Amino acid sequence: MLEKVRSIIEKYNLINKDDKVLVGVSGGPDSITLLNTLYELGYNICTAHVNHGIRENADNDENFVKDFCEKRKIPCFIKRVRLKEIDSDMTLEELGRKIRYDFFDEIMKQENCTKVATAHNANDNAETVLMNIIRGSGMSGLKGIEISRGYIIRPLLEVTRKEIEEYCEKENLTPCHDESNDEAIYTRNKVRLELIPYIEKNINSNVINNINRMSEIISDEEEYINKQVDISYKDCLIAKEEERVVCNLKKFNELEKTIQKRLIIRFIGDVLGNVKDIERVHIQDVLKLCKNNVGGKFLTPNKNIKVAVNKGIVEYMKL
Repeated sequence: MLEKVRSIIEKYNLINKDDKVLVGVSGGPDSITLLNTLYELGYNICTAHVNHGIRENADNDENFVKDFCEKRKIPCFIKRVRLKEIDSDMTLEELGRKIRYDFFDEIMKQENCTKVATAHNANDNAETVLMNIIRGSGMSGLKGIEISRGYIIRPLLEVTRKEIEEYCEKENLTPCHDESNDEAIYTRNKVRLELIPYIEKNINSNVINNINRMSEIISDEEEYINKQVDISYKDCLIAKEEERVVCNLKKFNELEKTIQKRLIIRFIGDVLGNVKDIERVHIQDVLKLCKNNVGGKFLTPNKNIKVAVNKGIVEYMKL
């Protein structure tokens, strides 16, 4: 396991000699494996754990992480919240993630960390890809979880859950167990507990590795397409302001449809800061508007943005 993790880190240049890595640790098998391998490999690390106060065993998980780190003299930082008592429009999962990453950012600044390591593994990636297929995702969804994004790194992304469990047993790590993972209630748990085991038993026993191989191929192709989108973006862009983007209509209409769709998403993101609630039908409507090229026409894909065609330009404006 140590050599495999070291190989992944070197293959993707995830950690440099001067990096200090904050490891997000829940106390479960995945994060404990991540923490222990990085510790054994001698990287400069510290740990962050968020007790969301949802599960009955949450305090036990917190104490386990603290004891685990104390025995190894790993600096450990704990945040306690009562997630269900926080008033928010977000789902519990979204709110928990926000609180967790806000805490990571806080500790990163405090401890001068340069990277955050999370314990996503090969099974997590395969589950994500399958969920995205079921949702009708495009290519971006099929590339799955990125092994690094900005300062976030995922050194276990090519390690299977079976390998993690075997490593924990061999090293007598006795990680915590989240009993909610045993219930096929949420979509991810249904994919994990029912869909993937069915495929492994009845269709292809190597489904996890196959999906991850496909994900890697698509990631490479996605990287190339994004480079072409960057080139077209610079060529089409006329003006970019805080709440307004102007695009050259003629140059836009000369592009391949695949690039056009991604540019529309990029322009909307520039104006709104995100593309939440922008759906396939909205993209199709903007494409039709641009193709028809009738001056003075506009549409509002959602209540937050207006897209207008006029005198050879396309304007994206925040409402």
